[in-house]
Amino acid sequence: MEENVRPQYGESDLNEFKEIILKKIQRAQEDLDILNAAYKNDSANGTDDTSPTFKAFEEGAETMAKEANVQLAIRQEKFIRDLKNALLRIENKTYGVCRETGKLIQKERLKLVPHATLSIEAKKKQS
Repeated sequence: MEENVRPQYGESDLNEFKEIILKKIQRAQEDLDILNAAYKNDSANGTDDTSPTFKAFEEGAETMAKEANVQLAIRQEKFIRDLKNALLRIENKTYGVCRETGKLIQKERLKLVPHATLSIEAKKKQS
């Protein structure tokens, strides 16, 4: 009777991926903190009444910049969540297995995109 053996990375590989992911989470969190500080910074410089003619333009540009920072922050939060999910897959020993093909995702791909859940082959089929 043949047992269904699913492919998985070994302990040393998983530890290597875990280190990569933890570093990426730390860097991403630092970037997110900077973005949050940028769009939450509402401090005025005390020049509100010095140039009323250009105030509308400045406020418009400021609003656009804040909206852009909010969008970047949302993307960064999703990236961090995806990385944390990858850590869970490492703990469950399911990390690096393509969710479409069931085959192992190439190490090189996982080192570049450690939160990947699809192999290149499966990703190309989606396109």
